[in-house]
Amino acid sequence: MKPLLDSFGRRIEYLRISVTDRCNLRCVYCLPREPVSWLPRQEILRFEEILEVVRAGAELGLTRVRLTGGEPLLRPGLTDLVAGLAQVPGLRDLALTTNGVLLARQAGVLARAGLKRVNVSLDTLDPQRFAAVTRFGKIDDVLAGIEAALEAGLAPVKINVVVMRGVNDDEIVPMARLAWERPLHVRFIELMPIGEYFTRERLVSSREILERLTALGPLEPAEPAAGCGPARTFRWAGAKGTVGVIGAVTQAFCAGCNRLRLTASGQLRPCLDDDSAVDLKEALRPKVDAARLAKQILRAVAAKPEMHGMFRRETGSARLCMAGVGG
Repeated sequence: MKPLLDSFGRRIEYLRISVTDRCNLRCVYCLPREPVSWLPRQEILRFEEILEVVRAGAELGLTRVRLTGGEPLLRPGLTDLVAGLAQVPGLRDLALTTNGVLLARQAGVLARAGLKRVNVSLDTLDPQRFAAVTRFGKIDDVLAGIEAALEAGLAPVKINVVVMRGVNDDEIVPMARLAWERPLHVRFIELMPIGEYFTRERLVSSREILERLTALGPLEPAEPAAGCGPARTFRWAGAKGTVGVIGAVTQAFCAGCNRLRLTASGQLRPCLDDDSAVDLKEALRPKVDAARLAKQILRAVAAKPEMHGMFRRETGSARLCMAGVGG
C-alpha cells in the first residue's frame, strides 16, 4: 500500500476519534464552569458510521486509532465499538484517552474487546487541587482506574499532565516519581492556547520542565513507549517507566505531525489549532457512499496546514474547545 501523504510529504497514519463531546469533569483549561450545550444525540456519529470511516481510512493508509472525547467512557456501548475496530484490517494500534474516573469498572472489558493501551489525564496528586482543577472530580477514582489499567494489561499506561504555572508546576517532580516507581509513562504537556484559560504567564515551557526533572538525576533519551505521539521521551537509570515532554507551543512538532481528528459530529479536522474541517456526514447519511467517503478523507489530508499558529498567540482561542475537537 502506498503511504498516505499530505502536501508537505508527511505520512498521515493516525486518526483521533471523539466519540462524544460530553464530559463528567470541567477541567479549567478545557471547559467553562457554566452549563455547556452538548451536541444533540442525532448529530453524534453512530458506531456503524465510525467503523465505516476507519475502514475507509485504513484502506488509504491509516494504521492507528485513538478514541477520545469529551470523556469517551461516557458513551454507552463503547466496548462494542472497540471490538469492531479491533477487527479492521490494517489497523495496528487502538488506544484510548480518558480522564480515568470511570476506568476502573471498564478497563478489563475494554482490554478483552481489543483495546491495546490507555492514556489517563492526571494533572495533580493532591486531592483538593484535583477537585479545583477538574471542578467535579475525585482523585481516588482516577488512581483506581490507573491500577485497573495496569492489571488489565493495557500497556503502556501513559499519564498526561498539563503543566500550569501557579497551579501545579510545583508537582512536576512528584508526578515524575510515578515513572520512577511504577511502569508508568508520564508526559508533561505545555498548556495550549485553546479556550479562554490560557495566558502566557501560566505557560511552563518544555525546556523548563526538563530542567526541573533533573532534580531526580540525569536524564537520558529513551525509546518512546508504544504509540506515535509527539513526546520527547527520557528515563533515569533504574526507573521503571519514562517521562516525556510535549512542547506544542514552544517547540511545535508540526513537521512530524501524522494525524487527523474526527469530531463527534463527523467533522474531519486536519489540525487541532484550526476550525476548518471536512464534513464526513455527507458521505455517511442517509447511506454510506464509500467512494465519496474516501475522497472526503483525502480532501482533509490535502488541507492539512504546514504548521499551527499557537506559538504566536498571547491569549487562548475562545472559538476552539478541547472537548469539541477531541483532545
